Amino acid sequence: MQILHPFAGSIQQYKEALSDPDRYRPDHCPQCLAKRALTAHGFYSRTLIDVAYDGILRVRRYLCQSCQRTVSLLPEFVLPYLRSSILFIGLFLLARLLHTQALTTAAAKASMPYQRGQFWIRRFRRQAEMLCAALATLAKPAGIDRLDLRAPFPVRHLALPPAGLAPQSGSRRPPSRIVSGRRARLRLPTHHLSGIGTPPALCFGTGEKTSDG
Repeated sequence: MQILHPFAGSIQQYKEALSDPDRYRPDHCPQCLAKRALTAHGFYSRTLIDVAYDGILRVRRYLCQSCQRTVSLLPEFVLPYLRSSILFIGLFLLARLLHTQALTTAAAKASMPYQRGQFWIRRFRRQAEMLCAALATLAKPAGIDRLDLRAPFPVRHLALPPAGLAPQSGSRRPPSRIVSGRRARLRLPTHHLSGIGTPPALCFGTGEKTSDG
């Protein structure tokens, strides 16, 4: 069984850490769930292609004394059953999908056959929807500081201008109100308009039509 374990260092640092079997020793078996530390059980070798590395990488194995099965600790920069590292594959996908380089051009820069790039692209597109959903749970949208959890979808509370009218053409001059009895008239700012007379006022109240003049 292969399990990924977090390792944030370089490949060289990973090689140096292999000398200590207790550093990442599992404290239980992930297969039979026995609450007992696993026993170091040697290594197996695999090939790895990275941006600045192309060679053999050793992977440490552990043995469960309860079920007699082995567990391999694969560093998280390596994908099971793929020779290329996550960074190497990611750089190719960025060149092809984000920067829209031709398939043969992106593959030539990575010194690999373009058929391998086609395989990566097909696999990425099949899992793109799941990846987006997983990443969305980790990232907070920019500019969202307070959400209304009662709404069907989280929305931000917005502070609207008076009467719900936005300023016109970037004007900061507030609209003038004339309040009389039960009726209120609202005049929009017109200092930014040219060649247009005074517009009629908007009337709120008993429903009568009112115009300035």
